Order: sequence, then structure tokens, then C-alpha cells
Amino acid sequence: MASGVSGKVTFVTGGASGIGAALTTELVRGGAHVWIADRQIGRAQELAQGLTHGGAKVRAIELDVRDAAAFERAAAEAQRESGRIDYLFNNAGIGVSGEVDTYTLADWNDVFDVNLHGVVHGIQAVYPIMIRQGSGHIVNTASMAGLTATVGQTSYSASKHAVVAISRSMRVEAERHDVRVSALCPGVIRTPILSGGEYGRIGQPGVSADEFLEAWERLRPMDADEFAKRALKAVLRNDAIIIVPAWWKTLWYLDRLAPAVTLRLLKVVLKRQREMEATSAS
Repeated sequence: MASGVSGKVTFVTGGASGIGAALTTELVRGGAHVWIADRQIGRAQELAQGLTHGGAKVRAIELDVRDAAAFERAAAEAQRESGRIDYLFNNAGIGVSGEVDTYTLADWNDVFDVNLHGVVHGIQAVYPIMIRQGSGHIVNTASMAGLTATVGQTSYSASKHAVVAISRSMRVEAERHDVRVSALCPGVIRTPILSGGEYGRIGQPGVSADEFLEAWERLRPMDADEFAKRALKAVLRNDAIIIVPAWWKTLWYLDRLAPAVTLRLLKVVLKRQREMEATSAS
């Protein structure tokens, strides 16, 4: 339990499902006051109602992170009602899979608007609040796909690489304001995004959803609740790059030390993906 967040005001985007819901639940268990921000307002309200017990303070607020003005209003409301914002979890994200030659411009824009611009909008809305109060911690959800190259999800990987870069640069700049910044880089976590989620498009041509999820299972997905427990411990330690499950660090180290090797591995992965498509189509 993340007891170090007791009494802290936290703002979690994409907080109604997946990693966001798991983080929200763990934060509430630790005694935090949580604002669940999500465009799925019904799910956010349902989660808030389920967590509001024993004096827990949980609020659901409708927010589409693609809308900068809406983010400004939501952050202002949270500050006005709660007095401050101690943690911002810039967590909302979507994925669109497929090789680049299958993409449309809309595919690129959909991913960047949520995964990258959504993070930027959160920073623009909340960072000034934290500067004024002289403290705070911004946690940007990136991905292992933001630390290493990928195939079949280039737009997602590109957006997450940008989130890591923003987080690392901001971490250095924000020290003078006593504001902390971390990049959260999950490996494969068992959440709805593995099959596309509400707004993404994950899959391969001719491959059924069950077959696609079976392929993800080979990478040993971690339960989202366990992920949240471990991730929040690292947040409280103020780790700069948070990789959970920890075994994924091996891939990151390999990519840094021998990038040519990881590129060869990606060729093998892509070959298997194409073979799976061909088998399903036949």
C-alpha cells in the first residue's frame, strides 16, 4: 500500500480503466484524495462510488485530454476544491497497431493527440500550479515501447519515446521549483489496451482478438493491481525511469548496449507476426 501518499491530492487521467484504475485504487488505499479524470465518465463515476468508503475522498470528472482548455478547467476545479495538486498522473493513452504502410494520417493523429498532446496539456495545466505551491510530482505514463524500438505499433512507440524525452528533460528543469518528474514505463500489463481498449485499434489483419491476446500472453502480462503497487513504490522513491515488471529492464539494457542486436530480434518478431497473419488468412 502506498501509505506515503496519505492526504495527498492526486489527479489521474485515463483513471477509469486499466492502469489508471489500478493506480487510482492503490492511491485511495494509501489515503490519497483522488480525482479520476476520464472521457468515460460513467466508468469513472462507478469506480469513484466503489472506492468512496471509510472517509475516502474520490471525485470523478469528465475530461478528454485532447482538449487543452478542458484540461485547464479540470485542473483549476481540482485545485479550487482540494486546495492543491500534489501528484499528476498523465496516464491516458491509446494504441493503433499495424505496420506503417497500413496507417492513415488519422491513425497517427489519433495516437499523438492522446498519448503526446494529452501529456503536454496536462503539464501546461498542472505544472504552473505545482510551481506556485512549491512542490509536486508529475508522473507521465510512457511504455517500454518508449525506451526501445518496436514493430507493428510505430505510432504508439513514437509517442511514448516523446513522453520519455519530455519527462527526462523536465525532471532536470523542474528541480529548481521542487517539482519532481518521472516516466512510468510499463512492460506488458493485463489491461484493455492489449485488445484496443475503448478508443484504440489493436490487432492484425485476419487475426482474431483471441489469437492476438494469446500472443500477448507469451510475454507474461502482469496484473494491473500488482503493477500499481510496484509502480507507486518507485514513484515515492522518486525514480526517474520506472520499469515494471523489473525483468523488462534487461531489454532496455540490451538495446542501449547493443542496438544492432535488438534490431535483429525485431526482425524475428516481425517475421512471426506476418506468419501469424498469413496463417489466419489461409
